[in-house]
Amino acid sequence: MKEAIINILKNSSHTFISGQYISDKLGVSRTAIWKYINGLKKEGYNIESASKKGYRLISCPDILTFEEIISLLKTKVIGQNIIHFDSINSTNDKAKKIASYENDGTIIISEEQTLGKGRLGRTWFSSKFKGIYMSIILKPDINTMDVPKITQIAAAAVLTTLLNNNIKAYIKWPNDIIVNNKKVCGILTEMSGEISKVNYVVVGMGINVNCEKEDIPKDLLSKATSLKIEKDREFKRNILVADILNNFENLYTELIECNNIDTSIEICKENSILIGKEVRIINRNRESFGKAVGLNSNGELLVQFKNGEIKPLISGEISVRGMNGYI
Repeated sequence: MKEAIINILKNSSHTFISGQYISDKLGVSRTAIWKYINGLKKEGYNIESASKKGYRLISCPDILTFEEIISLLKTKVIGQNIIHFDSINSTNDKAKKIASYENDGTIIISEEQTLGKGRLGRTWFSSKFKGIYMSIILKPDINTMDVPKITQIAAAAVLTTLLNNNIKAYIKWPNDIIVNNKKVCGILTEMSGEISKVNYVVVGMGINVNCEKEDIPKDLLSKATSLKIEKDREFKRNILVADILNNFENLYTELIECNNIDTSIEICKENSILIGKEVRIINRNRESFGKAVGLNSNGELLVQFKNGEIKPLISGEISVRGMNGYI
């Protein structure tokens, strides 16, 4: 019902529309419409009410609800069910709790996370109303060994969205998006499965969108940034979310229908910040060194070691760094 009322108000081109018209259109009482309108006002919708005129939508809040995203989606599965929170400990944790009974493609999204997390147990800061913190529940009929490919799909989807918004971004294998040599997005893919059967996959994305410098912890300022900091303007978060989900479904469909991620791999290779560079590989506190030379069809980073041997890296517990720091 909320979605229908919002759409009617949005389509009225900022002119007044009577409560009776909305009531007749939706088949509910004017009292019910009045209650919904008041609820929308509490959510941040600026709706003008005038006696004998009705209601007029002045502006919409920058919130990531189903109603503010669904009209922008072109997907068939991804994002057709969106569960929104004002605050949550972790969207990935919530997604894993409900994955067994929620639909494939369900999105868990929150205005903030109090216990956001990244790979290898790291934390992720989440400024309220200033970032995108969401998780996608997937139920693919694939082998468990193919699940890491989904991280590359997610990275390619986010990267494509940023490029479409004139933001020059790069991918730091396997799961970071980099702008101006600083991290702007992290991706965390988790799964539940058996030896060769996937029960569900949860793909979490944390993106610093409209954060100011003072929102970023001081110890992270040297390696973290936001889209607003880099482009000196604010971004509509709901538009970014919809674009990411549209791109994700297009790329994910290739895995499900064709059993490959060729398009995602090409995007990741063309926009890699590591390929062609000397890298430091950290695996359980042990370091080795080599040169990143490409990605294979599974999305594994190919590294050439000093003896000339080229080996693929499987993301797992491995961390890859530049020779002198994060990149």
